[in-house]
Amino acid sequence: MDNIKNYVGQNKDRFINELIELLKIPSVSADSAYSQDVINTADAVLASLKAAGCDKVELCETPGYPIVYGEKTIDPALPTVLVYGHYDVQPADPIELWTSPPFEPVIKKTELHPEGAIFARGACDDKGQMYMHVKALEYMVQNNNLPCNVKFMIEGEEEVGSPSLAWFVERNQDKLKNDVILISDTGMISNEQPSITTGLRGLSYVEVEVTGPNRDLHSGLYGGAVANPINILAKMIASLHDENNHITIPGFYDKVEELSREERDEMAKAPFSLDAYKKALDIEDVYGEATYTTNERNSIRPTLDVNGIWGGYTGEGAKTVIASKAYAKISMRLVPAQDWNEITELFTKHFTAIAPKGVRVKVTPHHGGQAYVTPIDSIGYQAAAKAYEESFGVKPIPVRSGGSIPIVALFEKELKSKTIMMGFGLDSDAIHSPNEHYGIFNYLKGIETIPLFYKHFTELSK
Repeated sequence: MDNIKNYVGQNKDRFINELIELLKIPSVSADSAYSQDVINTADAVLASLKAAGCDKVELCETPGYPIVYGEKTIDPALPTVLVYGHYDVQPADPIELWTSPPFEPVIKKTELHPEGAIFARGACDDKGQMYMHVKALEYMVQNNNLPCNVKFMIEGEEEVGSPSLAWFVERNQDKLKNDVILISDTGMISNEQPSITTGLRGLSYVEVEVTGPNRDLHSGLYGGAVANPINILAKMIASLHDENNHITIPGFYDKVEELSREERDEMAKAPFSLDAYKKALDIEDVYGEATYTTNERNSIRPTLDVNGIWGGYTGEGAKTVIASKAYAKISMRLVPAQDWNEITELFTKHFTAIAPKGVRVKVTPHHGGQAYVTPIDSIGYQAAAKAYEESFGVKPIPVRSGGSIPIVALFEKELKSKTIMMGFGLDSDAIHSPNEHYGIFNYLKGIETIPLFYKHFTELSK
């Protein structure tokens, strides 16, 4: 452990500067205006893997953006760890809410990050966390203590649902063969209390379109006589939850597992301050499904949320118009046993059925994925737990995350291996939001901890 700390300490400034250079490239996969930047980022990741010590590196073409592949094989008889990450980032909008430009990284001290945090889009999700693995490999190669084989698969479409990843995995199962998959795209409870994500929610993401008259209408001449698509859409969305914030789609909860009182009590042992939670979000009270706690609502219960809604005139001043169309984007987070394709069908059937005759409804599925649970008795989990405890001096707590990484279930289906999620971010790091950041402590601590996983996994695999 001292050797790792010394290496990280000696190379701290270089590690930080290399990440900053990577964060300067606006690799926004959702916007075609940044397509060259996404490709440039893939090239940069490729170069970093080669410099870190991979024997083989390549850009693997897909129907979309390329996947960066690298490997370091020291003995085919030893276990192989497959590292997954992504080099694309979320759009930075709304730009005006950033306190510094999203692609001009700066280091600022905060209450939770007294050693400083890097503020930039992608700092935590996922460039910073992905790059920890590159630097961990560098350390192990430079010090001749890589205990097993390693492969890297870094994609550029995670933020748009990984449309090309299944295509790639299905066609490269021999290339990707492994004994465990390692991902850092999640978080932990705090810098004092590490945790390991053992569950991820699934996802169904759809866009809805409500069409009324064949053109925009004068709201004085037609108001009250013709269905207003924006009014109708608002009512339809409001009806998707009842007075207890229970989702009203028929069949939605049919396969939802009700955790036992004992399991819920075990989850409740994780340190959590409701007052601090509300203060951090600047809200007077929490909100959600009745009879469940905040941490249960955002991890073991399914949800339905509107992610965007638009229609009509939104420019400066007034325009008295009844819009012809109204739109919304809706995401549903799902729990184990809920199939995202089935939920998408249930939503489509219900949302179409509740529309009045004065409008037409179109539902367009975008992407989705299944929920995932990592067994805590697996060798991979045990190795991760030992690594965190050795690095932090505290045993990690297993937690279920409210987020989704749809490809994790795909990996188990196609590659027949378990995924371990060793995240080092904090809930307060503002991923997907303005002012995203990643603590210097977290970044360097991740580099220190990851090699310990390799050591313990190799030892436990004997």
